[in-house]
Amino acid sequence: MMKIILPTDFSENSFNAIRYALRLFEKEEVFFYLLHTYTPAVYRPEYILEFPGQIGLGDVLQQQAQEKLKAAAEQFKTEFNNPLHTFIPHEAFNTLVAEILEMTINEGAHMVIMGTQGATGAKEIFLGSNSAHVVKRSTCPVLLIPNEFEFEHLTEVLFPTDFEIAYDKHELSPMINLAKMQGSSIEILHIATGYPLAPDQKKHKEQLEKVLADVPHLFHELPPCEIIDGINQFQVKTKVNMLVMIRNKHTFFERLFIDPVIKKLAFHIKIPFMVMPHTNPG
Repeated sequence: MMKIILPTDFSENSFNAIRYALRLFEKEEVFFYLLHTYTPAVYRPEYILEFPGQIGLGDVLQQQAQEKLKAAAEQFKTEFNNPLHTFIPHEAFNTLVAEILEMTINEGAHMVIMGTQGATGAKEIFLGSNSAHVVKRSTCPVLLIPNEFEFEHLTEVLFPTDFEIAYDKHELSPMINLAKMQGSSIEILHIATGYPLAPDQKKHKEQLEKVLADVPHLFHELPPCEIIDGINQFQVKTKVNMLVMIRNKHTFFERLFIDPVIKKLAFHIKIPFMVMPHTNPG
């Protein structure tokens, strides 16, 4: 049985991400953890000294969170009426990232699905937002759902790679399982550098071919260009429903967070984006 964490700040965007998750896994038996975290100002000692009357604020926020989570769970039960789905409300006095890391271990969570724009209304996905911090540190796959994105069945999954790391089936299983579940194909996109693939890259490409042997897939190559430009070019020509990448400091994924030019672009995406942690040391 799958266990999926659904963070929510009770914003419409977080609820939209939850609805996407319920549609995506509508035929699967899943435990959904509705997670809300809070860190009231009284957590800071200096605040307690200046505003002692607010010491009980944590209890108030906990009660409010419990009530809202219970109401949300009932809402989604009624709306979807799916006996395969079980909702478990979970509130915590903690940061979102820390709680997700703990739950991944304690509950054995397989995935986190969350919106990219919460109650703050920030439009940029990877500029200090909660989703950025979760993606950078999560030990399980994180699926980000853009604001107001309406669910559509997966037909094409885009997987950009530079063939710099070795892949194994376990590592890619979240993407492979989704593709099988939705009857979709995986489009592997390589952006050329102007040089032939190195021996290790050729080896990794052959290995990837074997890992994806039992799911429809195609390899594509684009001429040299910026990563985001290449992804956008491909999306114009091919209707893809999800972007999937592996988080690894040795690959171009890390440049999405480090490269100042890329940061200026803010990396807006309009389709669901799944980030999987790299676990294979090879």
